[in-house]
This record gives sequence, C-alpha cells and structure tokens, in this order.
Amino acid sequence: MKTEKNEILKKATDVIDIEIEALQALKTDLGDAFVDLVHRCLNILQNGGKLVLCGVGKSGHISKKIAATLSSTGARSVFMHPVEAMHGDLGIISPKDILLAVSYSGETDELLAVLPAVHRLGVEIVAITGKADSRLAEVSDLVVPMPVPREACPFNLAPTATTTALAALGDALAMTLLHCQNFALSDYAKLHPAGAIGRSITLTVKDFMRTGEHAPRVQPGTVVRDALLAMTNARAGAVAIVDADNMLLGIFTDGDFRRQITRDSSVLEADIAKVMTPHPISINQDALAVEIMKLLEKRKIDDILAVDGEGHFAGLVDIQDLPKFKVM
Repeated sequence: MKTEKNEILKKATDVIDIEIEALQALKTDLGDAFVDLVHRCLNILQNGGKLVLCGVGKSGHISKKIAATLSSTGARSVFMHPVEAMHGDLGIISPKDILLAVSYSGETDELLAVLPAVHRLGVEIVAITGKADSRLAEVSDLVVPMPVPREACPFNLAPTATTTALAALGDALAMTLLHCQNFALSDYAKLHPAGAIGRSITLTVKDFMRTGEHAPRVQPGTVVRDALLAMTNARAGAVAIVDADNMLLGIFTDGDFRRQITRDSSVLEADIAKVMTPHPISINQDALAVEIMKLLEKRKIDDILAVDGEGHFAGLVDIQDLPKFKVM
C-alpha cells in the first residue's frame, strides 16, 4: 500500500523536530564541563600531545568524524577503536595525550575494558556521555554531559538524536579550539593542499585571471562599437575602461550593451565613458580564489576586474574559467 505524501513528510519533519530538540537541550546544558574540556585540550595540544577519540558503534562512527574535523582545523587528533586498542593499537596513545571516551549510555563494555590500560599510561580520560551516573563517568577524570530528551527512533533505541547532538558537540569543540589557537585561513590551507577547498585557498586571483589580449581594455573616447570589437576579439564578456596610466575607471559588459541597445540604437557610436559603469566591483590580483568565489556568489555577476595594489587594471576574471581550474 502506497504511503501518502503528507504522511511521509509529517514523519520526516517529526524526526527533524526531535533532533532540533536534542540540539536545544545540548545548547542549554553546555557549561563548565565543556569549558574545562577546552582548557584541557588546549594544554595537551600546546605541549605536543594529541586528542584521541574512542567509541564503539554509532558513537564510534561520529567520533571518527570529530577526530577528522579536529585534525583539519589545527587540533591534532586520531580515532582509536577500543577493541583494536586491546590488541596492539593502544600504541596510538601516549602519556602526552588525552582520551575522549564517547558512549551515550556510558555502559559500553568494549569501551570500558580499555580504560584501565589507558589509566596505566597516565593518560587523562574525558567521558562524553548522556549518563552522568554511568560506569564510564565513574572512571573518568572529567565528565562532559550530553543528555538528549529522546531518540527520533519510535522505539527510542536507534541512535539518531544522540548522534546528531554528538556531531554538533564535536563541531563546537573543534571550532572553539580553532578560535582559541588563532588558527588562520593560511593554516587551513596548509592542511588542505588538494581538492577544490585546497585550490580555493592556495590559488590567487593572479593564477587564473585573464591577462594581456585576453583581458580587453579601452580608454575614454573609444566608441562602444570598438569596445565591443575588443571584447569579441578577446572572447570576453566585459571590457575594462582605463586611463592613460592604466588606472581602472569603469567596466562595460555585454549585458550592459543589450540593455542599452534596446533603448537607443545609436549607442554603438557613443563614447564608452558615457555608458560604462564607473567604480566597478574589483578584486586585488593577490587575493585568494576563495575570495573571488565569495564575491561572485554575493554579487551575482559573471565578470570581475582584477587590479594591483595601486588600482591599476591587471586582468579579468570570467566565471566560465573557474571550473577549468577546479575551484568551483
């Protein structure tokens, strides 16, 4: 029997509402224990140690994600599976480190079994759990509570709202540590050398802007017809208007021409300075690619003029070129 559309959407929105409820509870309960956790983590990192996440099942999967986020944002971190740790992977952890033991129930036997060995190494244990009176809490040096009112599962069994809350708590920890360590965009770039993210924060505008004959420019006094010819020869959608010293004065685009020609057919013989857009949006040629992406998204434009530090026209950025450089 086919389930009705409204019933499907009602169930889906109910699940999301329950998970929002879990996030609200997490936000409300965030307090001194979280602050203590941040201070301990900062101390570990500043002394050459790392954060070791440990968990089983769904908590383990989310812990892996948290460790990856922490590592990518300047907080050295790894995931250690508690079962594998009992068979040699305990070598991952050292006395300089701190263990973040994750279990919502706080009663996960596989996790509890590895903790005595961790203690013998002199490593602090922080429990991230929904049960402050659990066995995990009892054997930990710090307990960060993460109570969640209920799961989205109708049996209140499958980890759903709890894993959502755990992921959010991990993001909160990662971003707070990023802030406290003054982790900059340049630091992020060093850890992300590949992929679209890496290229967007390592390439500069100068690396992919059009230059020379591919970046058309004309001076005031040029008629629109000749400016269009310069654009056509360069296969560009815009032309820069510059003065005798190559200082940027304005821009004229093919869109500007279409709008102008519908109102006045004589525009072809007009002085480009009369119809250009003065003081156009521009970007420094040394800006990172990520900045051009932000500008294109914010302004909803296809062409941006690049300038040097003194305002001289340097090149043209055409949105059609960006996929070629794999930055979008």
